[in-house]
Amino acid sequence: MKRIHVFRKALTVTCLVMIATAAVFSAPADAATGWNFTVPAQEIRPQNGVFVLPVQTFADGKARHYLYKHSDGEWIRFFVVKSADGVVRTAFDACDVCFRAKKGYVQQGNEMICINCGQKFRTDKIMDAKGGCNPGPLTRTIKDGNVILTQQDVLSGLRYFK
Repeated sequence: MKRIHVFRKALTVTCLVMIATAAVFSAPADAATGWNFTVPAQEIRPQNGVFVLPVQTFADGKARHYLYKHSDGEWIRFFVVKSADGVVRTAFDACDVCFRAKKGYVQQGNEMICINCGQKFRTDKIMDAKGGCNPGPLTRTIKDGNVILTQQDVLSGLRYFK
């Protein structure tokens, strides 16, 4: 009888530890948005209606994720990456299919991977391939050594983040 009591206590403690661990690891990466992004994003603000990012920032081919908080409860995430073909590409950190899962993309080599479904997308196809689980294209201009995104173009992706 004593063994059963000890076993129940051990089982209870084990269950509590498992619940606490699950709560910690399932907590949203960004408490402000409630999304489960595993890739941190740098908050960014427009100046005179545009976002200006130096092209040289992306020379290493690593994707940079950005977060624009337009107003309370309205925010947009996007990423910028220089693909293997040398083109700086921009996309929303969401797609038409998986945006409701609130997870976004992570980079692995020359591919962006949907954290929700695991689909892989070559970086040199970003902005060209549209729809489905492809990263939502984000219009940008390259001028005077800068990547330029208009606030209006960034806001066009708001639907992914509601």
